[in-house]
Amino acid sequence: MPISRSSKPSSDSAASLGFEAKLWSAADKLRNNMDAGEYKHVVLGLIFLKYISDAFEEHRSKLVSGKDEYKGANPEDPDEYRAEHVFWVPKEARWEHLQARAKLPTIGKDVDDAMVAIERDNSRLKGSLNKNYGRADLDKHRLGELIDLIGSIRLVDAGNRSKDLLGRVFEYFLTQFASAEGKNGGQFYTPQYVVRCLVEMLAPYKGRIYDPCCGSGGMFVQSEKFVEAHGGKLGDISIYGQESNPTTRRLAVMNLALRGIEADFGPEAADTFRRDLHPDLRADFILANPPFNDSDWFRKDDDVRWKYGVPPKGNANFAWVQHFIHHLGSQGMAGFVLANGSMSSNQSGEGDIRKAIIEADLVDCMVAMPGQLFYSTQIPVCLWFLTKNKKDGKRRDRRKETLFIDARKLGTLVDRIHRELGEADIEKIVSTYHGWREEKAAGKYEDIAGFCKSSSTAEIAAHGHVLTPGRYVGAEEVEDGDDRFEETMPRLVAELYIQFAESAKLEKVIKGNLRELGYGN
Repeated sequence: MPISRSSKPSSDSAASLGFEAKLWSAADKLRNNMDAGEYKHVVLGLIFLKYISDAFEEHRSKLVSGKDEYKGANPEDPDEYRAEHVFWVPKEARWEHLQARAKLPTIGKDVDDAMVAIERDNSRLKGSLNKNYGRADLDKHRLGELIDLIGSIRLVDAGNRSKDLLGRVFEYFLTQFASAEGKNGGQFYTPQYVVRCLVEMLAPYKGRIYDPCCGSGGMFVQSEKFVEAHGGKLGDISIYGQESNPTTRRLAVMNLALRGIEADFGPEAADTFRRDLHPDLRADFILANPPFNDSDWFRKDDDVRWKYGVPPKGNANFAWVQHFIHHLGSQGMAGFVLANGSMSSNQSGEGDIRKAIIEADLVDCMVAMPGQLFYSTQIPVCLWFLTKNKKDGKRRDRRKETLFIDARKLGTLVDRIHRELGEADIEKIVSTYHGWREEKAAGKYEDIAGFCKSSSTAEIAAHGHVLTPGRYVGAEEVEDGDDRFEETMPRLVAELYIQFAESAKLEKVIKGNLRELGYGN
């Protein structure tokens, strides 16, 4: 199936949002003094409840009508819904019932009872719903107002189903909560434009997709969108995930269930290094955004995954890389995000592990990304693309070659500390990779000074097995006067403010150390 190279703005991209932003503004006003991390689960749980209730009512109306294939059907038989992959919603959990009770002081307990009933009757959702609406510190008046607000999302027409609307709202709210939580937001959300880069470069049309640190499941949602956008159908891919944070895992279950996507998240939340929930899985595609430079992780020295060297206890970067490689099938490909240090660090044996992976000819492409893309950190990151077979017959023979892309100058500042990649930016990165691999419908690849370079394994060895794209792509040819002040100055100012902030933090730490030594004021 040929890959379309002309990216069109998605209907649910941030640029095309309207009512979602208004809904968020209204919901945020109801937050009062509640922490964004707590409020996230309150709101998203209700959005999910509204979705399954709407999907249930939509199918129930067909059963009640008794037309054609539904002739003689019993609208109160749970099996009639399960046969169509629709969640059965018992009477006490239906949105109409809850909204009628929204002004009562018992509404918190009513919502908890609804969540319990839904989990009881739908094994797939067991343990995944928030059942803490009745707690004393949750303002029941505001909860009732929130229910009324979410209740305003209704079916518009047959072509604009509540499922699609609520999916967009859920995704938009995840983004906003990630922004509101700042550093903690990165634990459950990867910016959509970063996920799209990974997904569109790997092009996962069919097969097993795995994310061992899946957060709220954004990689899976984008993968399904990709398949459907290119003529495939729901079910062409099988999804396997794992998440160590129980509350984040609940978000992932809801996020996928809301879109009718089935996934195997294992029986419960678990740390990937302590307990691999899919030990026998060999995936066709791995998409992941593991924690950056994690120093607090569990390591067993004789782990079968450490094929290329034992990763240091102080940094899990190459533990993740080797975990991905271990779970790739013979034709598998992986795309993941790591901190830039992974491309060049030689500390604690990391350089030796990277060298072994390069010499095994697993590194297909490296992309240096701009800074300020993440809510959780201002540090710049890179995208790694690994493949088990560079001569698979579907693309050109790329053995002993690696593509380097320096995308640090791409993107647009949306505020002082955040940058986003636009459609043209994503298309430039993606089309370069597909052109280099000589895929069907891809344009012709050529090295571009300052942006991309195809390098041999021998050349990488000559650079000490460092994978930083800037080492290979060279300098961009710039004509006099090409550097426009109005574009450059905001970027430089933003970078300066980041440096100011880091300087202030460092100054505070140094002063604290001096005081402990008796030299401070």
